[in-house]
Amino acid sequence: MNDSSWATPPHTGYWGPSDQGPVQGAAPAGPAYDAHDAQHTRPMPIVPDGPAVPRYGDDQDDDRGAARLSGPLFRDDTFRDETFREETASAQPHPAAPQKQNPEPMPDSSQPAPAPQKKSAGRDLGAAIGVGVGLGVVIIASLFFVKAAFVGVIAVAVVVGLWELTKRLEERKGIKAPLVPLALGGAAMVVSGYVRGAEGAWVAMALTALAVLVWRMTEPPEGYLKDVTAAVFAAFYVPFLATFVAMMLTAEDGAARVLTFLLLTVVSDTGAYAVGWRFGTHKLAPRISPGKTREGLVGAVAFAMVAGALCMEFLIDDGVWWQGLLLGLAVAASATLGDLGESMIKRDLGIKDMGTLLPGHGGIMDRLDSLLPTAPVVWLLLVLFVGSG
Repeated sequence: MNDSSWATPPHTGYWGPSDQGPVQGAAPAGPAYDAHDAQHTRPMPIVPDGPAVPRYGDDQDDDRGAARLSGPLFRDDTFRDETFREETASAQPHPAAPQKQNPEPMPDSSQPAPAPQKKSAGRDLGAAIGVGVGLGVVIIASLFFVKAAFVGVIAVAVVVGLWELTKRLEERKGIKAPLVPLALGGAAMVVSGYVRGAEGAWVAMALTALAVLVWRMTEPPEGYLKDVTAAVFAAFYVPFLATFVAMMLTAEDGAARVLTFLLLTVVSDTGAYAVGWRFGTHKLAPRISPGKTREGLVGAVAFAMVAGALCMEFLIDDGVWWQGLLLGLAVAASATLGDLGESMIKRDLGIKDMGTLLPGHGGIMDRLDSLLPTAPVVWLLLVLFVGSG
């Protein structure tokens, strides 16, 4: 008999070196023992209904066999037969546990195989869809009925986004960007862009930066540079980029332009999510956003180009389908870069979401991440294709 019968895993019910017997070569318990004492030991009796036990003296044993798993530990030459038999019997499996002949565990046919796990979106999709529909209704209603109300929606989103960003900067980095001048200047930027165009937006941006510099002087000088630098960045990143949405609205077909901008961005994100979730295997930027894949980017481009061609053909005055293809390609690229940009910010801050205001989405900034950098791209391309209106 070879030693393979002793390598049976403990959970199969067999006695093996992992649960009952000592390990080969381990020092036996009790008084010192050497090969000379092995001559006075008795051969192990064969116990019925149990695994075959190799006997001392077989071909595979030698003088070191007394320290092997071929029997119980032999203490000295006065070891009694009764004690030997008791320890030998106690080393066998319990009689109530039937012994299997196959050392490999057999699957239990009575238990069904576990169902394969489905991919998870990582968010509450029901809440996300409900919030998205609600936001869409508010945006569409204000966009097509009262343009000034839509400008107000943009301003509110900007102020809330600035609040989320400055709060996270203070919590995670200790950066105290002054919110009051940022909020007032951000709202002024949006209104100025709608009333005075790009010139008004630039003037409001410059005045907002100046207000931040002066406002921060009321605090101690420690950290002044990092605070005002972060504040100027926030002013450019959130309200200034959002101003281009208000500038689109000033055209004669402004509502259609803004709708095209929103549709293409949403379609791009949806295409990236749908294709990436179903087919994504190659990471796009694993160190920035592990969930994004190259396949998802292809889906974003394809969905956005198709939607762009349809929007330019049926929504934009004097627009043609091939312009929509280019517009969709640009939107997919800018939306993806915007998403990666905010992911970079959140990774630096060590957070998953910028806020919790929107169930299933996170915060306002988590919805503006792809919209903000896309706004100037769409505004510029529409001006080049069909004019400022």
